[in-house]
Amino acid sequence: MSSVLLVIFSINFSLLLLHEMDAIRAKEWKMFAILKDMDDGRAFKVFTILHLPLYAILLYSFISQQIVSFIIIDVFLIFHSIIHYFFEKHPNNNFTNTYSRLLIYPMGVLGVLHLLGLMLF
Repeated sequence: MSSVLLVIFSINFSLLLLHEMDAIRAKEWKMFAILKDMDDGRAFKVFTILHLPLYAILLYSFISQQIVSFIIIDVFLIFHSIIHYFFEKHPNNNFTNTYSRLLIYPMGVLGVLHLLGLMLF
């Protein structure tokens, strides 16, 4: 894989981590059916602890099956951006500021670019 593609992926994964940090500020759990009715303290704990297996699986896959995990993450980030677009009007969506949008939508664009780069090289 070219170093340019690795840089694109690294930036994109970093955007995902920043978005997840922003998700805490935005109380993203209020947009999920099961978590929205919990008090914020408990919902925060459940929301964040659910990220532990997610991050562990992602990091393990990067080490063991780099190309497969790159493709899966690229596709996820593309759909993730699309889902956020469709939830723009959700009453509990607190990602409507410029900062949040500058984290979310470039992930989809960079996911497409990285995926195309993987297919071409």
